[in-house]
Amino acid sequence: MKNKIMLITYADSFGKNLKELSGVLDRHFSGAVGSIHILPFFPSSGDRGFSPMTYEEVDPAFGDWNDIRALSEKYELMYDFMVNHLSRRSPQFLDFIRRHDASPYKDMFIRFKEFWPGGAPTQADIDRLNKRKDHAPCERIQFDDGTEEDVWCTFSSEQMDLNLEQPITWEFVERSLRFLMDHGASMLRLDAFAFATKKYGTTCFFLEPEMWEMMERVQKILDEKHVPMLPEIHDHYKVQLKIAEKGYAVYDFALPVLVLHTLYTGDCRRLKDWFKICPRNQYTTLDTHDGIGAIDAEDLLSAEELENVLATTQKNGAIFKMDHSERSKDKPVVYQIECTYYSALGEDDAAYLLARAIQFFGPGVPMVYYVGLVAGGNDYELMRRTNYPRNISRHNYTVEEIEREAQRPVVQKLLRLMRMRNEYPAFDGEVQVADLPDDKLEIVRESNGCRAVLRADLKAKTFTITCDDPQYNFSTEAE
Repeated sequence: MKNKIMLITYADSFGKNLKELSGVLDRHFSGAVGSIHILPFFPSSGDRGFSPMTYEEVDPAFGDWNDIRALSEKYELMYDFMVNHLSRRSPQFLDFIRRHDASPYKDMFIRFKEFWPGGAPTQADIDRLNKRKDHAPCERIQFDDGTEEDVWCTFSSEQMDLNLEQPITWEFVERSLRFLMDHGASMLRLDAFAFATKKYGTTCFFLEPEMWEMMERVQKILDEKHVPMLPEIHDHYKVQLKIAEKGYAVYDFALPVLVLHTLYTGDCRRLKDWFKICPRNQYTTLDTHDGIGAIDAEDLLSAEELENVLATTQKNGAIFKMDHSERSKDKPVVYQIECTYYSALGEDDAAYLLARAIQFFGPGVPMVYYVGLVAGGNDYELMRRTNYPRNISRHNYTVEEIEREAQRPVVQKLLRLMRMRNEYPAFDGEVQVADLPDDKLEIVRESNGCRAVLRADLKAKTFTITCDDPQYNFSTEAE
């Protein structure tokens, strides 16, 4: 993958389909985006595409494989693969419901009665699990033969967990991955992979060595077409370090909260400490479709500092998704902050541009969420209308809205920064952070005979970028 900014977007949120997405990128964002993470565009029964029924079709509401191919001719594309689960409306699960024990897919899903000694978990078993629900992660399924049983379901009721211990499941995984590689995937995001291996008597989360064996098996398939993998996990930052040590690219999900802390306090000491130890082969985020991870920054900030970030985002309109794993047994723990990044910063243009400048100069390949691309605020109306908290940061933009939003000064300045990051060849080398007072930040990027320097006053929220080529110089100090 090229070291250029990756856009994260749904197929129907930046324009109503893939054709409109392509058109608005050409019209308004040329040069600002080098690759696209198209969030799941397959037929799905829930969770905005993350409950796929198949990987071999494009949802007709978005377009078809010709539209995907047209995008792949202009951008590198990253696709999602939900290795943990498949839709309950998938042909495989529907056949399981219809034929039950006679179905060839009966072993493809995790049946509680076969997993747990005695056929069901004890309360101690449930408490031990790292889970996203406050109860046992299962769904009671009624079969056509009149019987019922519990099937493992980590996330929503539409997402039935796959049994990766079975050959029938790996036949599906291998066929699906090869199909995606043959249809334009430049990179694959392994979604929710840490939940995918399960073993009695454990948390059923990020199990070693089983997790590494599963990831290696997936990567071996991707290696057939030299496609890299980006494992997706929200957890303590040391988990990302461990994955990076194995040679995989990782997400920097700690950065968003660290940058918020830096700009809320005018103190970059914690951020500089992170830049010293964070992986270099990483993809950096400030915003994603899942909001802003909170647990990812634990121990990089003190408990008091993290609480201050949470309180300030809440003041700026955020709501919280809570954790239900063992770490939250003694007190409530915020898992994710549901809020756009622009709103988290009080919709302050200067602070927002500085946050992006820090991201673009930091270690890794930057990713920008489509709402962040146009400095979008929280969509409370969509959240209330759909009764779904995460929709606070998932506004669906029409072509006409994008036309208007793209002309805002903050967006035009952001696009200048993005084009500088994509075009100027200084960003392939090491990151050097100057030893300055903690209310000042200086980051130097130097490579290919080119040098770029970011100097920021964190209290004033102003910054300059100085490059050997003056056409890329940038300053907010006079504003």
